[in-house]
Amino acid sequence: MRRLAVAIALILMASGSVVAFAAYAYGRQAAEAAYDRLLAGAAFQIAQSVEVSADRLTVDLPVSAFELLALAPDDRVVYRVVDRTGATLTGYDDLAPPPAHASDLVFYSSRHGGETMRLAATRRRFAEQAYSGDVEILVGHTTRARDALAADIATKAMLIVAVAGVVIAALTVFAVRSSLAPLARIEAALANRDPKDLSPLDVRTPREVEALVGGINRFMDRLQRRMAGMQTLIADTAHQLRTPIAALRAQAELASEESDPAALRAIAETIRRRASGLGRLADQLLNQALVVHRADALPDERLDLREVAMRVADETDGLMPDCDLRLSLGEDPVRIAGDSFSLAEAAKNLLNNALRYGAEPVSLTVSADWDQGLAEIAVLDAGQGIAEADWADSGRRFSRAADRRSDGAGIGLAIVNAVAASHGGRLVFSRAADGRFRAALQVPLAGVGT
Repeated sequence: MRRLAVAIALILMASGSVVAFAAYAYGRQAAEAAYDRLLAGAAFQIAQSVEVSADRLTVDLPVSAFELLALAPDDRVVYRVVDRTGATLTGYDDLAPPPAHASDLVFYSSRHGGETMRLAATRRRFAEQAYSGDVEILVGHTTRARDALAADIATKAMLIVAVAGVVIAALTVFAVRSSLAPLARIEAALANRDPKDLSPLDVRTPREVEALVGGINRFMDRLQRRMAGMQTLIADTAHQLRTPIAALRAQAELASEESDPAALRAIAETIRRRASGLGRLADQLLNQALVVHRADALPDERLDLREVAMRVADETDGLMPDCDLRLSLGEDPVRIAGDSFSLAEAAKNLLNNALRYGAEPVSLTVSADWDQGLAEIAVLDAGQGIAEADWADSGRRFSRAADRRSDGAGIGLAIVNAVAASHGGRLVFSRAADGRFRAALQVPLAGVGT
């Protein structure tokens, strides 16, 4: 507020300086024009009083001319009437004539008697037998009155500007306080709420500040999702790792007390199997956290969903070279906007579920429905798949479908569901025409409907 007040004061000072200069310039111009008219009127009247009498010029100075000049009572008046030879008929001989000019009326400044004079010069032409030629009339006065008038105009203008400046400053302070009041309400709302409360702000604000409130709410929503993801990871880790670790500990204790080689081998195999399951579970937990993080932290990229499928197929072949995996991609690109890593992780989870719980052959397909504006990466297998009654529940963590599998943690399909949601899509289960179980990740096509 203080910086804004200083900025406004500086602007008003600068504006006042400009207005003061402009007011003085205008006042000077107005004073010059007003008093120049007086000089011109006096010069014309004196010119009309010049006559040719007998064989010479005579000048009968009119009183009205000096009455005009008397409107500037503090100024000293000078005049001079000059014939064609340059001789002074009447007036001050040392009054300087104007520069060469072609017009019948000219104004100029000169010094006389130690003071600055403003003069008007005019001509009157005679074509008489006794006198033929021009007569030049010079009339001037000092500049005290015109300086005083210019100063008076500038002073009054500055007084008006000062009053207007005070009014503007007061209105500005009022306007600024009124404009910043919503920000104060937002500050109070944030300061008074519980640090754990990340719900949207509900503050009455004008339309101009709604964008700010919306930005704060979007930021808090992202922060809430981050915290929810972190809390979910902690909860999942505590929920899922406790039992396998306890089982490994129990098996290790049995092995330490067992002396029979055959029993020891059986215990070692159990430990290996449980350790392998524990490793898969840890990978899934970390992948789920990474997918949630990337959904909020990274911008979408334009990519071809077929390239994601080829990447998944290559990595699966490297880990499971003996699996019967069939790839169906189509000839046309399937453009979407998304995160290739997250999409690949989702497709891997679908594929791993099919390879572990389904039956070969397993197919990985990519297709596009241009009428619906959807792209799809799907996995089909010849197994029984998930019961239709569990389809709606299978995208949640630790769902009933996962619990029915002895080694299922229920996280793989939750990762697929999270990736689908972050891309504006969905996880869909169905049966193909040939009876195979089908799990598909559907996301919007890029450039469709925009």
